[in-house]
Amino acid sequence: MNIQIFGTKKCSDTRKAERFFKERRINYHFRDLNEKGISKGELENIKRKFDADELINKEGKQFAKRNLQYMVYDTEEELLSDPLLFRTPVVRNGGEVTIGYEPEIWKSWIDNA
Repeated sequence: MNIQIFGTKKCSDTRKAERFFKERRINYHFRDLNEKGISKGELENIKRKFDADELINKEGKQFAKRNLQYMVYDTEEELLSDPLLFRTPVVRNGGEVTIGYEPEIWKSWIDNA
């Protein structure tokens, strides 16, 4: 298993995802979106499973702060320029991806490994 967790340290769902994998002694790589965003290639891989509009957190502080609710914007361009707009956590296991807290899916990854 090659688990990657993209999120922020302040996000409670991201912390729950980290705890989920720690409790099961599954190694993972954490990327804090405050420090480094998601690359265009990684975004393309994620978009194979999810539409770009599903990736943006329209209820988040960053979305409101940037006044995007009043603008027409390119979702992919906004996500690449401001990674704090992502719904978190984004959890990848090879070609599999989840958005948000999805312990049932993660359990199935572990069971199938």
